[in-house]
Amino acid sequence: MNRNCIGSVFVLALLSLAFMCLPVRAAKKEKRSVVRLETTEGVIRIALSDLTPKHRDNFLRLVGEGFYDGVLFHRVIKDFMIQTGDPYSRQPECDSLIGEDGPGYTLPAEIVFPELFHVRGSVAAAREGDDVNPDFRSSGSQFYIVWGKRMRPAEMKKSISYLEERGIELDRFMISDYQVYGGTPHLDGAYTVFGQVIEGLDVVEKIQAAPTGEKDRPVEEIRINRGVIEQLSRQCLRENGKEAFCVE
Repeated sequence: MNRNCIGSVFVLALLSLAFMCLPVRAAKKEKRSVVRLETTEGVIRIALSDLTPKHRDNFLRLVGEGFYDGVLFHRVIKDFMIQTGDPYSRQPECDSLIGEDGPGYTLPAEIVFPELFHVRGSVAAAREGDDVNPDFRSSGSQFYIVWGKRMRPAEMKKSISYLEERGIELDRFMISDYQVYGGTPHLDGAYTVFGQVIEGLDVVEKIQAAPTGEKDRPVEEIRINRGVIEQLSRQCLRENGKEAFCVE
């Protein structure tokens, strides 16, 4: 057998091995639950973590019931975050206080750190302050999407020091993410992160830069027109069954 033939056989063998391995890799890949928020500024798609099943299932149920349809992004802070989920915000009075309402219940905290942290695009549950909520229980419906600044070395050092005082340590990969992508590290370990924006960060950027008035409320109304469940993770299906949520 000449060298060309040997080379051809070797290449074919490698290709066959590669194709044999593809199904194995695909079988190990877990499909995440994904929700699509159709807002007045564009579409935001969010993947929900299976590490926070109570928050995942609650969010899916509310989206499936149309709870978020028509609600405002009622609190927007540039270079920080955008917040929504107050049902009263659908038809508020011009000078009314928004941000106090929900579905009538709270959720126990599911703070999974360091796996889930406040890097840009993270989705986390809003909650009442520590003085009245020492267990860090989450709002039943209100959530925020992190924007945050890209952390400069001095800012990062200050955040690291603050977190260390609370017994929270960032690894070098997390520090790199905060410096390269941005985020809000001072919130780590105190709020439940339960998802991540996988499409529409440009929409989040646009919303966080919107002009605001009193109480950080956007001057021009920005709404979630509709929320849609696109798919469910395998774990979610195992735990809840196919009929638990209304998937598009």
